Amino acid sequence: MIDSKKVLQLLTDAGQPLTRREMSHRLGLDKQGSDDKLRPVLQELVSRGRVVRNRKAAYGLPDHMDLIPGRIQAHANGFGFVIPDSGDSDLFLSPREMRQVFHGDRVLAAVTGLDRRGRREGTIVEVVAREHERVVGRFVKESGLGLLVPDDPRLIQDILIPPDFQGEARPGEIIVAAIEQYPSPVRGPVGRVIAVLGQGDEPGMATEIAIHNHQLPHAFPDEVDSEAEAFGDRIDPESVKGREDLRDLPLITIDGADARDFDDAVLARREGSGYSLIVAIADVAEYVQPGSALDTEALRRSTSVYFPDRVIPMLPETLSNGLCSLNPDVDRLCLACHLRLDKQGKVTSSRFYEAVLRSHARLTYDQVRKITEDGDEELRKKHEPVLGNIECLGEVYRLLRKRREARGALDFDSSEIYFSFDEEGRVADIRPRTRHDAHKLIEEAMVAANVEASKFVAESKLPMLFRVHETPPSTKLDGLEAFLRAQGLQVAWDEDPTPQQFARIQQQVRGRPDEPLVNAVLLRSMALAVYQAENKGHFGLALESYAHFTSPIRRYPDLLLHRAIKHIARRQKKGGFPYSHRRMDELGEHCSWLDRRAEEAARDVDQRLKCHFMQRHIGDEFDGVVTGVTSFGLFVEVGNLGVDGLVHVTSLPNDYYHFDPVSHVLTGERQGMRFRLADRVRIRVAAVNLDDRKI
Repeated sequence: MIDSKKVLQLLTDAGQPLTRREMSHRLGLDKQGSDDKLRPVLQELVSRGRVVRNRKAAYGLPDHMDLIPGRIQAHANGFGFVIPDSGDSDLFLSPREMRQVFHGDRVLAAVTGLDRRGRREGTIVEVVAREHERVVGRFVKESGLGLLVPDDPRLIQDILIPPDFQGEARPGEIIVAAIEQYPSPVRGPVGRVIAVLGQGDEPGMATEIAIHNHQLPHAFPDEVDSEAEAFGDRIDPESVKGREDLRDLPLITIDGADARDFDDAVLARREGSGYSLIVAIADVAEYVQPGSALDTEALRRSTSVYFPDRVIPMLPETLSNGLCSLNPDVDRLCLACHLRLDKQGKVTSSRFYEAVLRSHARLTYDQVRKITEDGDEELRKKHEPVLGNIECLGEVYRLLRKRREARGALDFDSSEIYFSFDEEGRVADIRPRTRHDAHKLIEEAMVAANVEASKFVAESKLPMLFRVHETPPSTKLDGLEAFLRAQGLQVAWDEDPTPQQFARIQQQVRGRPDEPLVNAVLLRSMALAVYQAENKGHFGLALESYAHFTSPIRRYPDLLLHRAIKHIARRQKKGGFPYSHRRMDELGEHCSWLDRRAEEAARDVDQRLKCHFMQRHIGDEFDGVVTGVTSFGLFVEVGNLGVDGLVHVTSLPNDYYHFDPVSHVLTGERQGMRFRLADRVRIRVAAVNLDDRKI
């Protein structure tokens, strides 16, 4: 069998580029037609940037050609960067270089020198894979020419729409165009209208635009739906054999009121002087097998995407809301993590096993709060069969919470908002979503299970994806130290800080007027969390080992971890596991990218909906808090709405203002008026720009 590993090893050993014929000969594929097995492997390696095809039709390794594989990150001002797969420093691309690519494209680039600021500059050698097959934007006509002006500001080229490709599009409408010709150094992109979405302010348009802007797969192929539906709506009695039976245990699910898929069920019981905690997770891996149509589509999506008005699931609803969802009073297959804790909440042992369960109740966070904190008699009576479990879960949570604080985990209690819609689907109101102990109870139980899952698989030496959150990057630490000292705070670290040192800073400012200010700056200094095969710990949670185990319905990395756990639990041979360490690293990069894409898409929809809402409040006054300070003005968050707007420096009291980037302060030269992060201000809504999503 010819696979990518053999081809890469062949090219490494050869020490020079090889043609396909030369590779076929060395691999013993000289028989007529047999080298067809090599062609798809090479195509896949080229598409992933692992192998380069040169002008002599020979294939070589990018590292040996001084080429850097990476992804394009575009800036609205025309320039951009190559973000290297290796994690090295970014490569700056001039606007001229950026003419031939779109944001998100995968490329091979070469270093051409350093600019005046010491940044590496580069040139694009080859576009390996295009991120955008279609683009969404506003259709305009200028001097008789049809153009699509992309909605995404990072897509800096307008797309020419020739007359024969315009369909029924009319100027001013939001359209979707398929790319017929991609941009090159000498010509711009050309597109063909494939859908007319309508006017930009129509209900539901915010989500439609985001789906197309971020290339989100939103319709399942027929074969994927058919594969999911073939499982039916009840578990196969044969699949229960050999599993532990948890159906008589009072396991419960606790989720938001609007949740439709239930990944996890929990049960806590007193056991001697300590506790027993079962975290049972839907056994998605039983249905989604490697190489199946379901698996291919799940990997393509990598994550479910949650919008205020709908969800784009990773798996068809037949599974995500049906057979894999731990709905109450129905039998479901699960993968259970059974933890034992001592009286201080320390995990003394854990084991993983395949099981079958029957959820005894579907509870919401607010119901749990009313039961445990408010003593709601009606709810307590209704849920009497599981009341002992709920109260014991509360005891376990308080112990786990103490241990979390003791190890120095950081606590950025960010506020969330939710949108309510009127009958026409327009935003009626924006309200804060409060987090309380019932949310944190489930979070701590999930963290405990995730930790044990990461340790369990790591000990077996099977390839896996860790959820890695590294120490804050050094580029941000100098500015952070200067800011903290300016606030009169002691900085204890010499080189890299520890989570405990960050947590102590949070404790020092607790209750102080500048607490929100310090927390905001600490949060901005953090690195992004990613999925990768190498364990580098989780800084924010102050954990040495962490992985995602608890949400396989909506996250592909969790599904991969389930496959590893089941492989170990069934005592299968290590060599039979279908993933190598290298392949797992590639999957980590893929999942991290799509995770960020989903977050960006959700953020775009939120911002657009906020703009629609605030359009009705132009001229109104609100209380706000300063969330950002720059040389050109202040960013202010309005009340409890989570709405951010810019107060330009020219809208401040008349003066010359000077910006201190260390203290994050804007100071008036004549009057001495100072504006800084976390200051409370009174603002008036002056204008809303829907196209730019700015208030």
